[in-house]
Amino acid sequence: MRRSLKHAALALVVLVVAAQLIRPSRVNPPIDHARTIEAHLGTANPATPVIHRSCGDCHSNATEWRWYSKVAPLSWVMARAVTDGREVVNFSEWGSYPRSVQETLLDASCASATAGKMPGPYTWFRPEAALSPKDIEVICAAARSMHDNVSLR
Repeated sequence: MRRSLKHAALALVVLVVAAQLIRPSRVNPPIDHARTIEAHLGTANPATPVIHRSCGDCHSNATEWRWYSKVAPLSWVMARAVTDGREVVNFSEWGSYPRSVQETLLDASCASATAGKMPGPYTWFRPEAALSPKDIEVICAAARSMHDNVSLR
């Protein structure tokens, strides 16, 4: 029994080491700062730092690839989360979305934050990304403000 336990442990170590050879892409596409949400909402908007801090790693081209994003199998999960997140909304590409899509995306961000879906389990690794009730209100206020600005035109 003891010998089979050693074999199993050795097999696990070999598997973990071999997994490190499978390296997902961790590329950040270039950022045109004129297209970012910061450029469109303004840096004085209170939603800008909240979105940058809590959403930016998965929903922008400015992902900070920290040490744990280089260790398999977490590297695979992180790379997939960033790819999927950028497909849903990319705050670095905000200016490329039509105004109606921007409104919908901010509404969805408010709803996801309110429901506790975002930033989700990512806060296990980045507790500073957690959204406080005030942060959620700031995101929701930005969504309401966007609707109000449209109705004033």
